[in-house]
Amino acid sequence: MIEKLLVANRAEIASRVFATCRRLGIETVAVHSEADADLPFVADADAAVPLPGNTPAETYLRADLILEAARRTGADAIHPGYGFLSENAAFARAVLDAGLTWVGPAPESIEQMGSKIAAKKLMVDADVPCLTDLDPAAITAADLPVLVKASAGGGGRGMRVVRALDAVAAAVESATAEAASAFGDGAVFVEPYVERGRHVEVQVVGAADGVLVLGDRDCSLQRRHQKVVEEAPAPGLRDEVRTALHDAARAAAAAIDYRGAGTVEFLYDAITERFYFLEMNTRLQVEHPVTECVHGVDLVALQIAVAEGRPLPAARPAKGHAVEVRLYAEDPSSDYQPQSGTLDLLEVPDVDARFAALEAPGLRLDAGFGSGDEVGTHYDAMLAKLIAWAPTRDEAVRLLRGALRRTRLHGVVTNRDLLVEVLGHPRFVAADLDTALLAEADLAAVTSTGPTGTDRDQALAAFAAAVGRAELTARRRTTQRGVPVGWRNVVSTPSATTFAWRGTELLVGWYGPTTAGRDDPYRAHYRLVHDEVEGAHAVSVTTCGREARVVVEHDGVRVPHTVHETLGADPDTGRYDVQASWGHLALDVVPRFVDPADQVAAGSLLAPMPGSVIRVAAQVGDEVVAGQPVLVLEAMKMQHTVSAPTDGVVTELPVTTGQQVSAGDVLAVVDAGTQAVDTNQEEQG
Repeated sequence: MIEKLLVANRAEIASRVFATCRRLGIETVAVHSEADADLPFVADADAAVPLPGNTPAETYLRADLILEAARRTGADAIHPGYGFLSENAAFARAVLDAGLTWVGPAPESIEQMGSKIAAKKLMVDADVPCLTDLDPAAITAADLPVLVKASAGGGGRGMRVVRALDAVAAAVESATAEAASAFGDGAVFVEPYVERGRHVEVQVVGAADGVLVLGDRDCSLQRRHQKVVEEAPAPGLRDEVRTALHDAARAAAAAIDYRGAGTVEFLYDAITERFYFLEMNTRLQVEHPVTECVHGVDLVALQIAVAEGRPLPAARPAKGHAVEVRLYAEDPSSDYQPQSGTLDLLEVPDVDARFAALEAPGLRLDAGFGSGDEVGTHYDAMLAKLIAWAPTRDEAVRLLRGALRRTRLHGVVTNRDLLVEVLGHPRFVAADLDTALLAEADLAAVTSTGPTGTDRDQALAAFAAAVGRAELTARRRTTQRGVPVGWRNVVSTPSATTFAWRGTELLVGWYGPTTAGRDDPYRAHYRLVHDEVEGAHAVSVTTCGREARVVVEHDGVRVPHTVHETLGADPDTGRYDVQASWGHLALDVVPRFVDPADQVAAGSLLAPMPGSVIRVAAQVGDEVVAGQPVLVLEAMKMQHTVSAPTDGVVTELPVTTGQQVSAGDVLAVVDAGTQAVDTNQEEQG
């Protein structure tokens, strides 16, 4: 029996494993980098061991440090979570050699499925359907389009879609180079590309007494070949197809005598209703909560049971439908560029369970971050997963979309608005799914033009922000406290507050309360100067701490707004996050006067986030053209190419390779043009 378990991972998955351990009476140990010292998962553990450094290579990928932490704390088992060392056969073998219990499959199983090329050969022998491997030199026009894939790794790296014969050789060459750089293995293979493919996977748990199949999931909603929305069961499959999928997954697991929780992934062609083996993930998946909800199981508890040699429980049929979204600190309107900074507020209303299967239909939250936590640049940008479980798919989607709209998520740019749009998109609602949907629907472009809600909603929210700011500022006054908020000598001229949102300035004109004095301090009558919402006024304003509740009435309809204030170093600046029933609007106050020291030269290229300069591609005096790379930053497991915004000459280059920079630092100056920096992303090599 396991008595003390160490989780060789971080954030949400570490807290998830700790939650099950508490229910089972198992003591827990966390390991953490310096940057992660204050995250919730560290406090969730019974003991914690710091790993010196911050990068994955210094910390969570150091098998020797993790094994030493287990020795020092007396842990007798290690759970790898997902990512990092979770599918590293050498690490699994080292854990076993140290006399510890490995909560995962045998090292041999990991090795057998670690190479996509070798795994496909195994699956062919086990009669699991696979796409045919193509000889790059023998591909004809009839074979197009084809997909070049790296044998090792994933996440879209080493992957190329080829639609022209004369592009095959170059695609194989570039995919090989990228795979060698990313995974240390340049092996690639070529197979037919399924245009309207769906990503459908089957959850299995293997043990000495057989393989338990726990249904299927659809994970087709992806950006950059990485999942964003997952659901169980996969919608729209005929019973015969579903049964065949489950049988194929069981055969795949049995072929390698698989022990523990794993996922067999398939590419499903909805037109032909045929499916093909993609790979097997020999670990717990990020999306495992949807399976836990519909099957009423605890997959981490099953992993521990298998590791302890106990038999599997009886299979349970799927009940209801569950949908999960991943909340990322990223900007969908800037090619999903990861974001960093302080997460001022993370609050999801009406959550029924955290890190646990739901007892009844409702909401589950698995969060790796909490209010006040710092989102760094060293690791994946996922903040939390929100899961809705309901009797039907339509009910689950509606519940999840409503919860996302009400979620208070302030401080960093996230994909929350994109997720709201995805869940409401007609194709998603109709379960017309495929891996290209997110790009084809161009939902990132939709969210770049504005948050959810109409122009009227946004205008009223900006008005509420001005009202809330005025009231909160008044509460902090130490002098002239008897002067009414927004009082002016000339009332015909409105007060004005200017906010910035995504590079656009919003000027809000408003009139202060008509009632003087402090006898009725919260009955303010503000009026927004805006053509579409003329006559709007705040019927009540209450404040508490850094928040104001502003009820705005317009055209006979009253809508409450919660305004959350985050002050900057200068009291004349700050950010105001406005939450209403339709969604969220984040506004930065534009100061009336700008310190000359804060101004930057025209043509300055600014760091989009904290990171490290890994390559400088230009020198002072070089002539550059628009779009030409000037330097490359590395942050959040990604490389970010900072390019010239226009034709010109590099006149300043104050950074060098290896230098750490902060968000907003000047990286270079191109003397012609002042357009925004073009930041293109590619997976880290």
